Amino acid sequence: MAERFRSFSDFWPFYVCEHGTPLTRTLHFVGTSTIIPLVVLAWYFSPWFLLAIPFSAYGFAWIAHFFVEHNRPATFTYPVWSLMGDFKMFAYMCIGRMGEEAERCQHLRHMGLLNR
Repeated sequence: MAERFRSFSDFWPFYVCEHGTPLTRTLHFVGTSTIIPLVVLAWYFSPWFLLAIPFSAYGFAWIAHFFVEHNRPATFTYPVWSLMGDFKMFAYMCIGRMGEEAERCQHLRHMGLLNR
């Protein structure tokens, strides 16, 4: 088994590289975007709406991994850090920095500076 990451900062470049295409990142963004309205619906109408969150968020993400990236979602091995990475990627996309971050991480991978 490959060595596990020891910190989120070590994991982050790997996570970004696993989301290499803009379409993958966009599908993750859409899935993450569904969380807020579902929480609002749960608050005002029924807590049953909370059950839809994993299906919506992970549904978009897994479609991206299986059909666009053709890789295994990192959430299977690193569930907490993957969730943190998803929210960080969402924030970077909101401020327009994710493309730049993806290029930086791809450069690290090509230089052989990533653990994976």
